[in-house]
Amino acid sequence: MIDSHCHLDEQNCRGGDPDTILGRARAAGVDGFVVIGVGEALSEAREAVELAARYPDVWATVGLHPHDAQKLSDAMASELKLLSERPRVVAIGEIGLDYHYDNSPRETQREVFRRMIELGKQRKLPIVVHTREAAEDTLAILEEEGAREVGGIIHCFSEDLAFARRALDIDFDLSFSGIVTFKNARAVQEVAAWAPFDRVLIETDSPYLAPLPFRGRPCEPAMLVHTAAKVAALRGVSVEDVDRETVLNTKRRLRLS
Repeated sequence: MIDSHCHLDEQNCRGGDPDTILGRARAAGVDGFVVIGVGEALSEAREAVELAARYPDVWATVGLHPHDAQKLSDAMASELKLLSERPRVVAIGEIGLDYHYDNSPRETQREVFRRMIELGKQRKLPIVVHTREAAEDTLAILEEEGAREVGGIIHCFSEDLAFARRALDIDFDLSFSGIVTFKNARAVQEVAAWAPFDRVLIETDSPYLAPLPFRGRPCEPAMLVHTAAKVAALRGVSVEDVDRETVLNTKRRLRLS
């Protein structure tokens, strides 16, 4: 299996160091990891890039999370571009909009989201999208900025079928996290059961959103097997089917090698 979205920088490794966490995941049957390089400084992006350089089963993304949008400076933007050019950096992200916490002003979030999409287009890299309570603005900006040109991933999918249809139409795949195992996540489960199999990815978003039966504990990539099992049950297929298809989908979308 490939964990298409996990945070393994020092700040987010709540279950130990990255090497230990990766070892537990490999023992559980996870053999690919896309490590997300975002944070209020660029240390997390640097750590993600360095981790990907050390292991053949790890890749990195770099970007600016909407929480940190107001901190973007010209110097940060220049370094992000340089980091995006490093080997094994496969996407720009996670980027997007978060109207739940509003840690950055919404207008600033929208401006930075557009700038990050432009970086993805300049680098010809797909983008990884974070959206929370901002569905319409997220889709509108993706459409207006021509994000279809590079496509990408709606990470930690938490929207409904109508959102999923529009995202798929502009060439964004849907990545399901531990949320899909939650009892009250009926809309997400409906999409996981319905979505074209060749557009489905799975992730942990570790250390967040641990799947059942670990809800409330720090999440880590080893727990991906529980998310895979839930997606398999919803679709009426085997876990092996989910493993095979999501690995192929992740490799295709992020051009992993």
